[in-house]
Amino acid sequence: MARFRWLFQMFLLVGVVLFFAVPAHAMEIPTQPGPEQSNPGDAIRFAEQHPHSVPPGVNDFTCRPDAAHPHPVVLVHGSDGSTYASWAGLSSKLKAAGYCVFALNYGQEPGTQKFGVETMTKGATELSGFVTDVLSLTGADKVDVVAHSQGATVARYYINRLGGAADVDKWIGLASPTYGGTFYGLATALEALPGGTTLITNFGSKALAEQVQGSGFLDALNAGGDTVPGVEYTTIGTRYDEVIQPYTNVRLRDPGASNILVQDLCPEDQTGHFNLPYDPFSQQLVLNTLDPANAVEPTCTPVPLGTGIAGVIIASNS
Repeated sequence: MARFRWLFQMFLLVGVVLFFAVPAHAMEIPTQPGPEQSNPGDAIRFAEQHPHSVPPGVNDFTCRPDAAHPHPVVLVHGSDGSTYASWAGLSSKLKAAGYCVFALNYGQEPGTQKFGVETMTKGATELSGFVTDVLSLTGADKVDVVAHSQGATVARYYINRLGGAADVDKWIGLASPTYGGTFYGLATALEALPGGTTLITNFGSKALAEQVQGSGFLDALNAGGDTVPGVEYTTIGTRYDEVIQPYTNVRLRDPGASNILVQDLCPEDQTGHFNLPYDPFSQQLVLNTLDPANAVEPTCTPVPLGTGIAGVIIASNS
């Protein structure tokens, strides 16, 4: 009987993988297990050397939510990244805390292994289909979304404009480009030139152009309010964000949204945009936001300015 039970479980797993692999939503569901990482540079390097990698604890299709953690957590990666590159640090902690954790690679440029580069509307549509599949598979009534950088805006577009509010309980955005970034003034300078948006798209991506402060996409998304009823919104930002300037553009402006600045709680932690999902203090803030009844005081330790940047640059250009 044990042998037949093992065979049944294998057939079930294969069936679930095929279910998620259906191309109707034009998404990639990574399934090749990779190790935990402690910094974004190593995660990016591993992801590029091992395409389709999934961080520890993510996309376990046999996981079913329990009463203590009834909502699966859906992770949404950032620009020109992947599930593994963004979440190889936090995912195992979410799994250890008892959550079912799922993630997709969205916004794929056709014919490449580059994700998070197509329009954010496209990414949000893919996320919508993925959440529908997660709810169907797990039997949960809602999910919680944890998203980094562009992923936070993709998820917010899905919630605010594609009806996702009915299926999402909590939205947690890390370094969210809520009102866009100037990229140290470079992006806004280019925008002022004839064809500036096209230049940003050609040298960056469609999604990058949409994340510039004052972009038509962001103006339309935030028009009439940057949140919708029924969802609990929390941003986690840093004063030393290398992408979103001014850093206050991370903040949501509607009443009821929670905006957390890491340095208000731990001035010695000078983590930046890319390191935020790998910063232990910020990771605990995510866990506390997901489960405030069992919140744990994060340990405040010094994080030097620029931590992780060199590794990101090297890994992204190797």
